[in-house]
Amino acid sequence: MKYYFTLAILLQFFLSSYAQRIDLSGIWRFAIDKEEVGITSQWYLQTLKDQVKLPGSMLTNGKGDPVNIQTPWTGTLSDMAFFEQDKYERYRKEDNIKVPFWLQPDKYYTGVAWYQRDIDIPETWKDKVIRLFFERCHWESRVWIDGVEVGMRNALSAPQEYDLTDYLKPGKHRISVRVDNKVRDIDPGENSHSISDHTQGNWNGIAGAMYLEAKSRIFYEHVDVYPSLADRKLTLKLNVHNGEAKKKKVDLIFHLEGTEVIEQHTMQPGDNKLELVLPLPESVAYWDEFHPNLYTLKYALRANKKELDSRQLTFGCRDWSVKEGKLQLNGHPAFMRGTLHCAAFPLTGYPATDKAEWLREFRICKEYGINHIRFHSWCPPEAAFEAADELGLYCQVECSSWPNQSSSIGEGKPVDAFLLAEAGHIVKAYGNHPSFCMLAHGNEPRGKNHKEYLADFVSYWKAHDVRRLYTSSAGWPNLPENEFLSDSEPRIQHWGEGLGSIINSKAPSTAYDWSSYTSKFSQPFISHEIGQWCVYPNFREMKKYTGVYHPKNFEIFQESLIENGLRALADSFLIASGKLQTLCYKADIEAALRTPGFGGFQLLGLNDFPGQGTALVGTLDAFWEEKGYVTAEEYRRFCNSIVPLARMPRLIFENNEKFAAQVEVANYKEELLQPDIQWTVKDKQGNVVKQGAFSVARLPIGNCLKIGDIQFHLNHVTQACQLNLEVSVGGYCNDWDFWVYPAQKEAFDDSDILLTDCLDEATLKHLNKGGKALLSLKKGTLAKEFGGDIAIGFSSIFWNTSWTEGQAPHTLGLLCNPEHPALALFPTDFYSNYQWWDAMSHSGSIQIGKLSKDIQPIVRVIDDWFTNRSLALLFEVKVGSGKLLVSGIDFHQDMDKRQSARQLLYSLKRYMQSASFCPEISMDTEMINSLISKK
Repeated sequence: MKYYFTLAILLQFFLSSYAQRIDLSGIWRFAIDKEEVGITSQWYLQTLKDQVKLPGSMLTNGKGDPVNIQTPWTGTLSDMAFFEQDKYERYRKEDNIKVPFWLQPDKYYTGVAWYQRDIDIPETWKDKVIRLFFERCHWESRVWIDGVEVGMRNALSAPQEYDLTDYLKPGKHRISVRVDNKVRDIDPGENSHSISDHTQGNWNGIAGAMYLEAKSRIFYEHVDVYPSLADRKLTLKLNVHNGEAKKKKVDLIFHLEGTEVIEQHTMQPGDNKLELVLPLPESVAYWDEFHPNLYTLKYALRANKKELDSRQLTFGCRDWSVKEGKLQLNGHPAFMRGTLHCAAFPLTGYPATDKAEWLREFRICKEYGINHIRFHSWCPPEAAFEAADELGLYCQVECSSWPNQSSSIGEGKPVDAFLLAEAGHIVKAYGNHPSFCMLAHGNEPRGKNHKEYLADFVSYWKAHDVRRLYTSSAGWPNLPENEFLSDSEPRIQHWGEGLGSIINSKAPSTAYDWSSYTSKFSQPFISHEIGQWCVYPNFREMKKYTGVYHPKNFEIFQESLIENGLRALADSFLIASGKLQTLCYKADIEAALRTPGFGGFQLLGLNDFPGQGTALVGTLDAFWEEKGYVTAEEYRRFCNSIVPLARMPRLIFENNEKFAAQVEVANYKEELLQPDIQWTVKDKQGNVVKQGAFSVARLPIGNCLKIGDIQFHLNHVTQACQLNLEVSVGGYCNDWDFWVYPAQKEAFDDSDILLTDCLDEATLKHLNKGGKALLSLKKGTLAKEFGGDIAIGFSSIFWNTSWTEGQAPHTLGLLCNPEHPALALFPTDFYSNYQWWDAMSHSGSIQIGKLSKDIQPIVRVIDDWFTNRSLALLFEVKVGSGKLLVSGIDFHQDMDKRQSARQLLYSLKRYMQSASFCPEISMDTEMINSLISKK
């Protein structure tokens, strides 16, 4: 026992020579200071009565005020209908508060709270420098030691540190921390993801590591590494602090890859800033997504043969540049396949500070082909960068700000200086990480002089730290100072564009790109927040919310679905809308990959955004988990380092035409020599229709790499069919559906079927005789009360109808039974694909729920989850002795130009002539005619 006791004494003595820590996590005394009297009443001298556990927040500790209708949320409430519409009245009751804007906590508090505990400083800390470290404090902190105030810190996205050397002597002390999370003079923007209830929530507390640290009087205050593999050198920018009253001669010792370098310097009292250059060993290689090579620099301080300080940092070597308007990494073109991380942490509210969670999320991103993460208006903790370093992810960080709505920049407000300081805090804390590749001021700014302010911001950082690329802000403005442009123009749906977007107004194609716009600029583009395609809620996800937030928004949507008698369709709505969502994301991503010299894209997003009215835009849910309609392997076919692409001007054909596709590849992995390139056209049963191969000697790194053309006549296709073109380049595969219909259809007698746009006298007479009619409503004639005000397009909903104030489209695609005999000659799956583009673009969505609860549509339209109406494109009823097929699809106008419409109409008529056409639900003519607008 004596032997081990001696070792313990020796270990304690050894540690006393180096930095030592006292962990401050655990139980703290606590008090809410709602009236803000704590300072004047000297709470720092009193013993607070309540208790909380830190790290944590008031919310994780169950503190705050119960949520009610007057809760002072932090974030724009765009959907004022919650406060006005009768259908939401029950959710405004004190015993049933539910908001549809975001995830909802049980309690809420913005303002001042106090945290307090006693600490015992050991004798071994005598004559040491003592620092207090809070990894993530939200938001402004003020610290008292015993009765003396130490200072204030307000970094949002970096650690807050205090020098307590002059306040802590060996013995017992009381530390009191006043935390204020209320937005006051400094307003980064109420929707900034650093503070807003739309995502992490405006929490009050301290998260992550929290400790006191004792250091020798002479120590490394900070070390920045600037590796240059091209020059085989590692430049170190050091700040060595000498806390003694006189100068001191010290040895600076560096260990890297088995090599030791010792330099002797004399340190003056205070801060000593030095720049040293070390050689990079031959074993050091580049860091990137494919080879995340990391190296550890160990460094120490020694004086009179005594070790004063000893530390280490991890770094990677990578060189960013822009050459001929293209993004370059380590000397070759690079492409950012990005998604946003919007600081949504449903279980805790505050950001995760453990590396395991970040490794989990980032591994999932890489499984889906993502190599780039944009942190929208916030910066993650250290663990995120460590995980990104290890996995090879490129991070864009922003300075805690979305200065719009409630705020602005460039006008001399306190937020201007705050954001400049915030950038400094972020770069100091995380600047050595190779994954920290890009820095932007924030998101979508406004302000009278915001361009001048941001030009200065970019110019400053370009001159002061060359380790990453800089841009003014996400979204805009496109300034000459920017090293890359973050611009929302290159995407298939824009804010406010509605049904005028490419995917909704142009016939299906895979031939377009953004070169007509990007060619106007000299900088590379990373397109801003592409996608934003919604999917129906996954109500099975609700059970996952076991933490501080509850999916009350989902509860509202689910209750609406049940009340409309559609509960059994929830899963089907999810999967069918998810298939359409995936198609939309594929279109967006491939357009970016087809654009010459493009720098990349940033999805909004790979996972759901829980706020802003509930934006279910994710292939993954808010927990970064699959929803069940697309796998990572399927997603990587069009989102990967190597993606085969086919430019097809059309996807709908008749069999008297030729199929044509230009095949190319986007290759952002490595040069490919004589790659195996195959193409195959198959039908739905997997039968090969056509196939071939291309011979290419070399595929360099880049995009728009032409491989060859595919062209063949379709006269061998005799039946309506859905075909699939698959292209494989070196084992990387991608595919596209297209459709072929007979130009000359098999004749049949349809003389007893009336095609009409209303139940006029002649049609009613025909029906009363037992005849058949197809009521096809002309586009725009559907009565408002039966769905005429529902904007229906091909694509899914963009972002959500709440936050966009009802931007079209208002629906989430189709749900049908592909085996229904009405669709026997119109090949389809159970969800929307491009063969339905024409029908959706020439239709109205009929509210059949207002006609009858018993009607089962042949083709159903999936409604917005805010309204959950029972909608249909096609349904059938009995009218008197006759049979009526009702179509929200217009089969009257421009039919000579609409190949899909002609084939669908043909399939419907053949069905109506069969024994299968036997409607069971009767409906009177007055009800049917009420579908048509009186106007």
